[in-house]
Amino acid sequence: MGLLTPVAVRLGKLSWMPRFLPQIAWLDDRLQRLTRGRVGFLELAGLPGLVLTVPGRRSGIPRSTNLLTVPYLGGWLVAGSSFGAPEPPAWAANLRAADTATVRYRGKDVTVRWEELAGDERASAWAAMVEVWPNFDHYAARTDRVIPVFHLTRA
Repeated sequence: MGLLTPVAVRLGKLSWMPRFLPQIAWLDDRLQRLTRGRVGFLELAGLPGLVLTVPGRRSGIPRSTNLLTVPYLGGWLVAGSSFGAPEPPAWAANLRAADTATVRYRGKDVTVRWEELAGDERASAWAAMVEVWPNFDHYAARTDRVIPVFHLTRA
């Protein structure tokens, strides 16, 4: 956690934040490009982040998404929350359609396999995620859908 983490948590709770997700993602992408992947909004806020690259399920074109992550059991957890938006993020559907993906974490690219967690495994992972980013519980309360949790591990 960093000095700006409490500010990020407070901003992340705002109910209108999902409307600005495309603009936030665009700005974060530009910051990542400008710093050659060394700095993004998550890192500025003292939060762990990764870049997930997975082929588009229809186009096959590699798509990269900056995501908050939680290091977990030798891999990483990511949640398809979209700030609690009613629709799941496109990257989650793309990941489900792929056997493997690539993760850039702390400047290193790693090929990963994924598992979508359910039941007790998901509950344990969710608790670990909420410790890092308490807003995940707020996002779950905003939507009727079950937010998917993926465990990414080295292939």
